[in-house]
Amino acid sequence: MTRNTTLIGITVALSLSATAQAALAFPKDGFGNHSANKTVSQKQPALSGTVAELYKNKNTLNKKKVAVRGKVVKVATGIMGKNWVHLRDGSGSAKKRTNDLTVTTRALPNEGSTVTAVGILHKDRDFGAGYKYELIIEDAELQP
Repeated sequence: MTRNTTLIGITVALSLSATAQAALAFPKDGFGNHSANKTVSQKQPALSGTVAELYKNKNTLNKKKVAVRGKVVKVATGIMGKNWVHLRDGSGSAKKRTNDLTVTTRALPNEGSTVTAVGILHKDRDFGAGYKYELIIEDAELQP
């Protein structure tokens, strides 16, 4: 297998033996993505899923980079130096409170727009002053 990788503006072609390829293979997570128990890194590929899937897999996805696409249903600006965005994608249960996901970001999306949020998922986050979340994506980048 040959892989082209760009490092500091220089493209390098990497040829990996079958043994090296096997060493790089990680088991798949609940979304069909390859994953490994590693320290959180912004350079890791995001694990994609629905809002309901993120709630369902919150224990294994805690502190991992994730991506979720949804409609912006609420935006609260400038709280603790961040914008707080609520996303819904039609999955989950309103009764069980698994249909809405809060995302913190520096971006300022319009309510009603559809975005993909990519950031670090955290479960059971308590910021104090009533800001307690079963699940939240922090410091997300929003993509149209």
